Amino acid sequence: MEILKDKTPGAGGHRNSGSISLVAIGATLIPTLVTAAAFLLGFVLLRSKYRNIYAPRTYYRTISRKDRTPSSSHTFVSWFHDFRMLDDKFILRHSSLDAYLFLRYLRMIILISVVGCCLTWPILFPINATAGGDASQLDKISFSNINDSKKLYAHAIVAWLFLGFIVLLITRERLFVVGLRQAYQTIPLHASRLSSRVVLFLAVPAEALEEENLQRYFGDDAVRSWPVSNLEHVEDLVSKRESAIDSLEQAELQLLKKGLKKQRDSSNGASDSAEVNDRDRPVHRSKYLVGKRIDTLSRLREQLPDIVSELDKIRRTDSSGKSRRTGALFVEFKDQVAAHQAFQQVRHPSPFVFQPKYIGVQPKEVIWQNLNIDPSVRITYSYIAIGVAMATIILWSIPVGIIGTISNINYLTDKVHFLRFINKLPDPILGLITGLVPPLLLSTVVSYVPYFFKWLATLSGQPTTKETSKWAQTWNFVFQVVQVFLITTFSSGAAAVATKIANDPQSVPKLLAKNLPKASNFYLTYFIIQGIGTASKNIINYSDLFQYLFYYNMTSKTPRQKYNTYIQMKGISWFNVYPKFTNLAIIAISYSCIAPLVLGFSAIGVSLFYLSYRYNLLYVIQVKTETKGESLTRALQQLMTGVYLSELCLIGLFGIKKATGASTLMIVLFLLTTIYHLTVNKYLSPLERYMPLDVLSNTTEDEEQPLLGADHSRPTEQQRQQSRVIKVGHGKLPTILLDPLASFLEPNIFASQEALRPWLQDPEGQFEETASYTNEQLKNAYVNPALTSKTPKIWLPKDTKGLSAQEVQENEKVGLDSTDQGAQLNAKGHVVWNMDDFSEVPIFKEPTRF
Repeated sequence: MEILKDKTPGAGGHRNSGSISLVAIGATLIPTLVTAAAFLLGFVLLRSKYRNIYAPRTYYRTISRKDRTPSSSHTFVSWFHDFRMLDDKFILRHSSLDAYLFLRYLRMIILISVVGCCLTWPILFPINATAGGDASQLDKISFSNINDSKKLYAHAIVAWLFLGFIVLLITRERLFVVGLRQAYQTIPLHASRLSSRVVLFLAVPAEALEEENLQRYFGDDAVRSWPVSNLEHVEDLVSKRESAIDSLEQAELQLLKKGLKKQRDSSNGASDSAEVNDRDRPVHRSKYLVGKRIDTLSRLREQLPDIVSELDKIRRTDSSGKSRRTGALFVEFKDQVAAHQAFQQVRHPSPFVFQPKYIGVQPKEVIWQNLNIDPSVRITYSYIAIGVAMATIILWSIPVGIIGTISNINYLTDKVHFLRFINKLPDPILGLITGLVPPLLLSTVVSYVPYFFKWLATLSGQPTTKETSKWAQTWNFVFQVVQVFLITTFSSGAAAVATKIANDPQSVPKLLAKNLPKASNFYLTYFIIQGIGTASKNIINYSDLFQYLFYYNMTSKTPRQKYNTYIQMKGISWFNVYPKFTNLAIIAISYSCIAPLVLGFSAIGVSLFYLSYRYNLLYVIQVKTETKGESLTRALQQLMTGVYLSELCLIGLFGIKKATGASTLMIVLFLLTTIYHLTVNKYLSPLERYMPLDVLSNTTEDEEQPLLGADHSRPTEQQRQQSRVIKVGHGKLPTILLDPLASFLEPNIFASQEALRPWLQDPEGQFEETASYTNEQLKNAYVNPALTSKTPKIWLPKDTKGLSAQEVQENEKVGLDSTDQGAQLNAKGHVVWNMDDFSEVPIFKEPTRF
């Protein structure tokens, strides 16, 4: 492909004025496709061998049987058929509400991109191509080629249609999430969970912590409470106990391996005896490398009972109420209605008492060390965290700006002389440098930031992992928009025109209008890297595979260590994935009328991501933080940023082009969008934060229509009677078009709690089941695990000569519960256990959902 050269004097025939987008795209696409193909081939070959990495949800007993993903076979054809046949609602019913809503969000972004392509490509491509500009290659069909301001009316009209569609779609999805969350709260399986009727109060007065004052402060519907104690000393002892047991098991394993080795040597005639003597017992020094030699097993058998005894003594003291209370309290109410009523009610005239409060907190989500923070300290920490987050976003512009400049570095060669060697590079290499390297660097650089924000949220005093996720999602979104989008766009666009601005400052407005859209070339390759490269990397998941192989084979020695390494399931970080895809959608929306080609790459890229995440959520991921739809609600609000940025960019570009009429249309659209958004927020925000009490109090037994066996894909007769769209369109539009149109335009009817509850029903009736708990589970549900965790059973592998049985007896003599069942030492001295049936593992526990 021939690259147009700049023939102006002094240019030296450089490529800086010509578009290299096709070369960059080609240079990016080829290696990305090759890498993706290799990843997918590796995945197909490795999937059946490493099921714990690629399909744990099909057989792990840590997943309840009814929630496991069905798998007819592990051959490629069979599992791919299962994958295609399973509906996304399977994830909703058997994994998590958040997981389903995330897939729905990806489908929404794909829909926006496809609709955008259908609107912009047939209209704007031919207009841009014939608008009188001198742009070349892909820039010819973008805003860069516009030279006739009269043709900008088309861009304004398309923006009205496309952005208006997005605003309505966001509103509909927000209503859908509200309705689905309300319906989800009413199903028996969820309503009967303990966490559904528990409220966490912070900054509770000392008197309210006393059990006898429970109903005085929280009403007659309060049935149980769990005060939170300061247990750092207990947590330290528990940690010491766990460490000692781990050391004991490692020392026992060392002894058993030596016994096994002597047995092999004896059978080969190398030794007369296979017995283990005192010299073979594991020892350690009393002072690091020097000091007295001490028998490790004997010393640990002396220390562990003392640690356990001391821990029991401190626990008895705490249970008697003598330890200091901190002001945090979990309160159980008799039902969901009472719990939500307590959550929504102001219980004290002081703004700091009983505040903040949280509902639906699961025990596994509690950050215990953050519950005992004084309100003033918590507020101080929160503002410090915000300051650090803002500083991070600002200072990160330095490396991100440099990366953005690389994408158009050839435009700087006129002014920066030492860069002129770039002009002599072959076109494919130049395309690789400007096309593949910048987005790859950007993806790597920004990948660590979300986890820094999560750590920062924990330090700020957030009491649960759910709250840290929400906090990190907000600031990660700000980071993504400012750094990955705005700073990168500015750097890329500004670098492209830096030389000409220096030569002719008066041409700034014209140059900006012509060259700012060049930044879209960066995002074309960015979508390729993200969609093809990162999505395939998510499937092969080589980082988890290598991590598992290293830890399982190199660092995990004892049966407990190997078991714990094996059963670790991949999670998903909502604070990471939502901002990332929201930003991708914002980029596509912002460039929709400037460089419509971005929409096509967005549709393809996000579609590939959807497939990869769908597979992982079905077969791999165990959701560990549940926000019950709040993450999607936050993302939908943040998606409006793309609409505003698109409108502001078009207003600026139309102004530069002196297109008064088009500018006026966009200003009106901007004002209408703002008014509409504020109005929608006024009425929807309370429903997104609070649960209506009548929804929870209305029982489903009184519903007249059947829940199971009915066709919920079509509007019911009651919905048809309520729908104005169906009434107006009846007889004028075919039903196949009228029903989806009514569903889209009237979410208050078709996405209400009443409409979605039948849609939510599980064909197998599992949602109609109820959760049940033992008295001990209820008593200890919201007690710090440091107070309730039992001393782990010491787990040894069985050897062939009976030495493990002797060691079990020695441990039992000093009161340490031990076993040598469920794992063996093979002839090579390796620990083996039944990886397919966890029931043989003596430390396995059935999962409990609170």
